[in-house]
Amino acid sequence: MKTAAELEYKLTHPSNVLVDAVRQLDGDFIILGAGGKMGPSLAKTAKKAIDAAGLDKRVYSVSRFSSGTLQEELEAYGVHTIAADLLDDDQLQHLPEVKNVIFMAGKKFGTTGNEHFTWVMNSYLPGRVSEKFKNSRMVVFSTGNIYPFIPVKQMGVTEDDPVAPVGEYAQSCLGRERVFEHFSHKYNIPMVLFRLTYAIDMRYGVLMEIAKAVKEQKPINVNMGFTNCIWQGDANDIAIRSLLMADSPAVPLNVNGPEVLSVRWAANQFAEKFDTAPIFEGEEQDSSFIRNASKMHQLFGYPSVTLRDMIDWTAEWLDADAETWDQPTHFQVRNGAF
Repeated sequence: MKTAAELEYKLTHPSNVLVDAVRQLDGDFIILGAGGKMGPSLAKTAKKAIDAAGLDKRVYSVSRFSSGTLQEELEAYGVHTIAADLLDDDQLQHLPEVKNVIFMAGKKFGTTGNEHFTWVMNSYLPGRVSEKFKNSRMVVFSTGNIYPFIPVKQMGVTEDDPVAPVGEYAQSCLGRERVFEHFSHKYNIPMVLFRLTYAIDMRYGVLMEIAKAVKEQKPINVNMGFTNCIWQGDANDIAIRSLLMADSPAVPLNVNGPEVLSVRWAANQFAEKFDTAPIFEGEEQDSSFIRNASKMHQLFGYPSVTLRDMIDWTAEWLDADAETWDQPTHFQVRNGAF
């Protein structure tokens, strides 16, 4: 992939199994907080799957849409957009009643110094949304950051392991899950807690950051030496399909690829492609944020895009001098301050 159009097609082209899944889901779809990095491609994927299935269902995309052309772009795809501030209760209550809800709203970067707003977005808003959509099924986007550091040799935490978030962002995300869980119990709302770790898009993400540093001969911090990632198109696919497994009490689901990604190994892979040498700083620690998504793989199969595919595509993307977004993941952070 070397152009935005090629990337768009790859990210949003629905799999046959996704098309079958939307046939099994009664009702329309609504994506709350759809203006972020992942929301637009998820909305387009859902719309394409519905069209491929020959169904007369709507996809609603809700965001502030305060700048740019995203609203017009989604409307051109046939996605019904609604400009709304979810923290405004009147605007929230006027959203349409929709059976299938994907909740993506949240706050991460800029938490330090503005902690109160992060907690309102991540832990207060879920209660208001649950009251509004208590007759729906939900997929709630969460994060692998709610887990503790784990020794690298243990190969990652599973959904059965205890949570222990580091820092206020991760703590507020656990708050999000706990509030949604409460209302799942109270109203018997079927839910999935979608604990995603590092979706990969050519324009941003862990691999792009490593590759760009290698190509530009900038140092790569390896103190957080190991992590996970997954192709964003696969994450979109699984997010929609997981509506079928929503249940009460809410079902936690780790979402990432099967590999434990070594930052040093990835940098060396890119160095070979760019015919250069990586510059490292720091030293790998014995523990890292590593998540075990074997439950996801058992239920949905392995991701369609492999880690080596993502590395190849990222190198080609940068070689083509294609668009990148200045939205760093801060995957190197170990103190939980974002």
